[in-house]
Amino acid sequence: MSSSPLLSPPLTPRQSPATGPLKRCRIAQQKPTDNSDGGGGGGEILAARLVQPCHCHQQQQQQQQQPSSISGRERGVSLLVCHSISIGRGLFHFFFSFFAGIHLHTRSYRRRVLPTVQPGYLRPLIPDEAPQQPEKWEEVMADVERVIMPGVTHWHSPKFHAYFPTANSYPAIVADMLSGAIACIGFTWIASPACTELEVVMLDWLGKMLDLPKEFLACSGGQGGGVIQGTASEATLVALLGAKAKAMKRVKEEHPDWDDNTIVSKLVGYTSNQSHSSVERAGLLGGVKLRGLKADENLKLRGETLEQAIKEDLDAGLIPFYVVATLGTTNTCAFDRLDEIGPVANQHNVWVHVDAAYAGSAFICPEYRYLMKGIETADSFNFNPHKWMLVNFDCSAMWLKEPYWIVNAFNVDPLYLKHDMQGSAPDYRHWQIPLGRRFRALKLWFVLRLYGVDNLQAHIRRHCGFAKQFEALCRADDRFEIFGEVAMGLACFRLKGTNELSEALLKRINGRGNIHLVPSKVNDVYFLRMAVCSRFTEPADIDYSWKEVAAAADELLAEQKK
Repeated sequence: MSSSPLLSPPLTPRQSPATGPLKRCRIAQQKPTDNSDGGGGGGEILAARLVQPCHCHQQQQQQQQQPSSISGRERGVSLLVCHSISIGRGLFHFFFSFFAGIHLHTRSYRRRVLPTVQPGYLRPLIPDEAPQQPEKWEEVMADVERVIMPGVTHWHSPKFHAYFPTANSYPAIVADMLSGAIACIGFTWIASPACTELEVVMLDWLGKMLDLPKEFLACSGGQGGGVIQGTASEATLVALLGAKAKAMKRVKEEHPDWDDNTIVSKLVGYTSNQSHSSVERAGLLGGVKLRGLKADENLKLRGETLEQAIKEDLDAGLIPFYVVATLGTTNTCAFDRLDEIGPVANQHNVWVHVDAAYAGSAFICPEYRYLMKGIETADSFNFNPHKWMLVNFDCSAMWLKEPYWIVNAFNVDPLYLKHDMQGSAPDYRHWQIPLGRRFRALKLWFVLRLYGVDNLQAHIRRHCGFAKQFEALCRADDRFEIFGEVAMGLACFRLKGTNELSEALLKRINGRGNIHLVPSKVNDVYFLRMAVCSRFTEPADIDYSWKEVAAAADELLAEQKK
């Protein structure tokens, strides 16, 4: 495998953040200080840089000493801008030196991936009350190193292999800062037209990258469209509430004498016993029954299992209304058979929601789209660009074929939220649980433009390759076995023998503090999950992680022989 092309996106001179009228600031011209711990001492470095005046600040001081027609207010604003520029450039240096340290010094990176602090560590480090008077920026940023960094779990270290990735990139960081600076609350079109309209277009861009059916896209001229939710958990709940509203309307037409409580008591939904816990939670929040159906020997939910469950519930007088098909389960990254589940659900008028929170990013690569076969049968589809597609949290993309079921379910329309353009563009407050929303589409826009689809595909393929690299190392050691199939960027493995042996191995691995893994258990079999999480990962990092696993096994098995 070649080294990563994705340490930073390709920037032309015209795109470079260093160009433009701000490039004269002295802070931007200083060379980064060598920092072998990849971020240690960053607070002190930043604090030192924040107190150095920029060139434009010096010009302002000179102007203050001369007669001028500039008003006091204008001069004050100008000084504030210059001071903010100095702080901002210091922050950028901190960001970039921190990530460069993770990448360039990963094998000598002195910070543990998992911190050693205990609950309650932070309170003694800061005052009991907020300061009455403002403090200096350099004091605050120095405390980042003293107070915050000791308690940070380094999710973007190549040594972090827990859970699934949380995405991160320079374009997304900058876009998040821009969103914070614009600071609009885009709950309606009129509240900030650009916020709404860019989101509509970005969800179309992203949907086309996945080759979603046109019925999901706003640009198709039909009813469908996309929206950015905060998390996949929210998307699952939103879809369930839409399905509930649709089912209740249909049943009321069929049984006008039934009240709402009677109908809700009969509703039943379905999911795999391998699906994420948030699906079960959505059922609790939605006040409906959800049945966990047994997956097959390959941990996939099959159509025949759903068919049997629906028939049982119909015979019992219940009303099937909703099913979640998971493409890339959390335990093992297994893929439910959407091509079987979808037709069964469609036949029984059951809403199909597809949860592809992690693995959905891989569908931008044509070679993985066979795993979403049957997507045309779905009513809603969701995945998280903030997991694997270099877009910072939070950004969970959701598409609906008939969003009006969601809109109708959430429609509370007070006079103070009405506007003259209603109906001409989406009012996204009706598409989500909360009212307020940030300008999250900027992150997609920046990442897609500054990386391009080719580089994002390369990123996905590299991570999948690293999981296969780890699998090969594991299979070459006859003390270990792979659990299930290695899929996407996840490899599940265990020591041969009892569950207790693998539990002891994990405790020893995490106790050594050099890498971080988490476990799972399926059908009473305990195993370890090795997820490729960092965009800075290289082949040598996978070799390092395997050596840590093997060394921990050596220690454990040697102790057991004594």
